[in-house]
Amino acid sequence: MTLHADARAVLSAWVAPSDEEESLRKEFLRHLESHDDAMWRACAPAHLTATTAVLSHDGELVLLTLHPKARKWLPMGGHCELGDATLGDAALREATEESGLPGLRLLPGPLALDRHEVWCHPPSSFHLDVEYGAVAPAGIEPVISDESLDLRWYPIDEIPEPTDHATRRLALRARAILRG
Repeated sequence: MTLHADARAVLSAWVAPSDEEESLRKEFLRHLESHDDAMWRACAPAHLTATTAVLSHDGELVLLTLHPKARKWLPMGGHCELGDATLGDAALREATEESGLPGLRLLPGPLALDRHEVWCHPPSSFHLDVEYGAVAPAGIEPVISDESLDLRWYPIDEIPEPTDHATRRLALRARAILRG
């Protein structure tokens, strides 16, 4: 199965928890149907991306990156790459690369969808973001990458500004899944 086919299967099977996300799910599926290159950064005006809220082993903290372009505290995430077999693989790879944390465990997902404007194709393009959660092993510390201005653990109920609604929503959903 290709990454494109995996994305279609994942989004077709996903039950959206809100009307807004159901609309996004349908939009993402239409985009996949009309763009063979929908998984790749080169696809304009939009392309699918994968994001992951990385939680501490106990689910109390979320690891956020101070994104150098957005200038906001955000979860780990980014573009799909040729080596990614699934959206989950892309989400886990991005989380591992950006956090420096080995041994992350991906939670069942996706947990959320988000569409936001980005700078990939000026003057305007969009990330069609499929969002996951992951859990870090106890006792290891993150390592800041060159894709971040800063990297810090925050209590999920105290995510600092500047951030966005999608970041808070994803962290809360990941915690709820972890706590079962």
